[in-house]
Amino acid sequence: MIDSILKGLLATTPLEAVSVVFGLLYSILAVKRVRWCWVFGGLGSGLLVYLTWVAKLPMQAALQGYYVAMAVYGFWRWSRHQGEAVHVVSTLPLKAHLAAWAVILALSAGSSHILTGQTQAAWPFLDSLTTWGSLFATWLTAQVKLENWVYWIVFDAISVYLFVAQGLMFVALLFTVYLGVATVGFFSWHKTWRAHAQPA
Repeated sequence: MIDSILKGLLATTPLEAVSVVFGLLYSILAVKRVRWCWVFGGLGSGLLVYLTWVAKLPMQAALQGYYVAMAVYGFWRWSRHQGEAVHVVSTLPLKAHLAAWAVILALSAGSSHILTGQTQAAWPFLDSLTTWGSLFATWLTAQVKLENWVYWIVFDAISVYLFVAQGLMFVALLFTVYLGVATVGFFSWHKTWRAHAQPA
């Protein structure tokens, strides 16, 4: 297994390496709630559209295309206000999360059925689950919701498995790092959230 990972890392293409660097910059800046994270995120996702399509992960390719669009939205939203109002960390009610999971699972089942019948997708359900779940997680990030990091931990873990299985070892390594970043991000944002939630 280790030999396979090392061979995969040595075979990393320049595009994959650059996408990893941009992805890391996005994650670090997002934890700090710096708007330029969206620029690096959009550039890295643009490269991953091509890489995941070639790797026969069509839902991941579509997801990366969505990330490019969300990068534009995120940068606009985090830039349009002067001051810190847009950066205040908040949460969603439990009912909203339950509804979101019901929709994510339903969409995943539907799209995996289509992919199984009409494409050569390698992992139709997991590919679909990470795609639909990450769509919601990205929206949560743009809205500065604390729970976005919990979603990223779950879907990044699944993505690591998918990318290793499809031979994208460097991207898998990136998503492994994302797991650590998401954990740091959660505790960092949680501290900010608690500070704002305290009564005056």
